Amino acid sequence: MSIRERLSGNEATAFAMKQINPDVVAAFPITPSTEIPQYFSSYVDNGQVDTEFVAVESEHSAMSACIGAEAAGARAMTATSANGLEYMWEMIQIASSSRLPIVMALVDRAISGPLNIHCDHTDAMAVKDSGWIMLFSETNQEAYDNMIMAHRIAENKDVMLPLMVCQDGFITSHAIENIELLEDEKVKEFVGTYKPEHYLLNKNEPIAIGPMDLQPFLMEHKRQQYQAMENARKVIADVAIDFEKMTGRKYDFFEGYQLEDAEYVAVCMNSTAGTVKNVVDNLRANGIKAGLLKVRVFRPFPGELIARALDGKKAVAVLDRVPLLNGTGGPLFEDVVSSMFVENVRVNTINYSYGVGGRDVTEEQIHKVFEDLQNLNDMKDTYRFLGLKG
Repeated sequence: MSIRERLSGNEATAFAMKQINPDVVAAFPITPSTEIPQYFSSYVDNGQVDTEFVAVESEHSAMSACIGAEAAGARAMTATSANGLEYMWEMIQIASSSRLPIVMALVDRAISGPLNIHCDHTDAMAVKDSGWIMLFSETNQEAYDNMIMAHRIAENKDVMLPLMVCQDGFITSHAIENIELLEDEKVKEFVGTYKPEHYLLNKNEPIAIGPMDLQPFLMEHKRQQYQAMENARKVIADVAIDFEKMTGRKYDFFEGYQLEDAEYVAVCMNSTAGTVKNVVDNLRANGIKAGLLKVRVFRPFPGELIARALDGKKAVAVLDRVPLLNGTGGPLFEDVVSSMFVENVRVNTINYSYGVGGRDVTEEQIHKVFEDLQNLNDMKDTYRFLGLKG
């Protein structure tokens, strides 16, 4: 019997961490993720978990502590946002290259400067190719469910990669929604006990982690990371099947909403998907075949599957919640169109920068996206901005 509750995304994430009961949590506060370690520390204080909570002096130290704990054979978790993730940058790379399955809650926020504490995806996109598995969460429920599945994915012997569960700062992190929680014993059984094959405190197998890795070996080790990310595809799918059997909630690499017969499709991630669904319903009621493709698994990117899903559509709009600063498109757009090219899928596709710095994303704006798609006669204006003033 599931437990019905009303929680914010941060509360739901901390509750999932409580049920997982990791060996170590190391964290440093930064808005809007601060509440996650704050809530979790209360579980430590009142004895609901036996986790070693490490209050460090910086985000760099938080990831360093997680790396040390995981390398020693412990299950480690953390949480951060924006500039905190940037401060972790060096250690983010070391965690993935050392094949340490740390799980992190990333509450997405604009990266300074200028200073802004509200939602966009520039923090997640800055580390998108650093070797971490990345799951995105439309709702509080999805953030909770992704966190429950995270360790099963990251700790699989064929994967052994760190994983971040992303949700939108303030939009889901602080908004309270109805949610269905699992019983503690079910979570404990589903997640299982962490039993690494190789770890520093194993006296029967002396090893080194993070040694010098020069010309004769580095390329091969990076190829192994690549293979681990490829292996994660099957593991993610298998874990989702087991999770559906336990909860009835089905998750895939992406969610298609009214997608199968759609002529005009918006592609996006996280909380914006809810707004797009409302617009799709409205357009469908007026005879327009609109649809949504919501990416849930961003790394490994399910390019082949997405290209197939978009094949035969009349026009596609990819919505990137980042500023377009590279002279071409946003990261989600680039992944989508490159995947379509490789799969020989030819569909006119345009890119929107939207919602930067927490700017509201309205149904009126999404209606404008679909209006543009219906009148897309040429590709002169591929890169666009949604919701600009004036």
